[in-house]
Amino acid sequence: MPQDTFIMMLPPRQLPALQSWRVIPAHLAYRLGPGPHLFRAEASALPRGGLMVVDDQDFDGLGATGPLCQEILRECQARSFSGAILDFEGRLPPLERIAATLDEAFARRGWTLYVAERYAACAPHARVMIPSALSGGSLQRRLEEALERFGESRTALALEKRIEDFRLPSPTGSGQALTERELEELRRRLSPSVFFSGELCARYFTYTSREDGAHFVLFDDGETMCRKVEVARQLAIHTFLAPWAEAGPWAAQLGIQRRKEARPVRR
Repeated sequence: MPQDTFIMMLPPRQLPALQSWRVIPAHLAYRLGPGPHLFRAEASALPRGGLMVVDDQDFDGLGATGPLCQEILRECQARSFSGAILDFEGRLPPLERIAATLDEAFARRGWTLYVAERYAACAPHARVMIPSALSGGSLQRRLEEALERFGESRTALALEKRIEDFRLPSPTGSGQALTERELEELRRRLSPSVFFSGELCARYFTYTSREDGAHFVLFDDGETMCRKVEVARQLAIHTFLAPWAEAGPWAAQLGIQRRKEARPVRR
């Protein structure tokens, strides 16, 4: 039976939480900034091993990308990283060039690059992160389509606990993001009947507001995350990425193995 690979994203200061679990740490510690240059997102002890996570929140698209890519390669080598996750939310041509350059460079070194689906064409050697959260359709069909495009070796499921409140009708398929606390308050105030969608692998309920009419609330919890992992496994997808803050409480249920404790040496 194929072995699952779980990649857990977390700040370096939280690394001790992973010590007893068989996971690959992905360090939320790097950011693209003006210059462009690679910046460390927090002034904690520098991590070693695992994967680098790079986001583009401060990237303005200006400047040459070649030197920036060299910075990323040097940092990966210095910190013994085995790869990187490009957590890019924008879609600027310079970001596409960065993904393409790193894809070639990582492939030559035997490192693994993870990219969002919008960057898959720019990085043909990279693994493609398919988000687990949907607002419509079927998760199984979504993953089947990804497998048809990228194959088993390149397809990874990016788990996330999404909470969204949609006004109906919702022509854009986008809702208002809610926090866990806001969801709890809404459920406490409304006491709605909560249902499970087998197609979306998520829970939902509806309510009506006097101010703006009908609403549809779609949300995840630990059990829906476990269900999404099962759907992926049935399709032979065995690489999963998730924020440790969301997946940690459900690590055993997700199928993450514990590390065996070292036995004391008898003298």
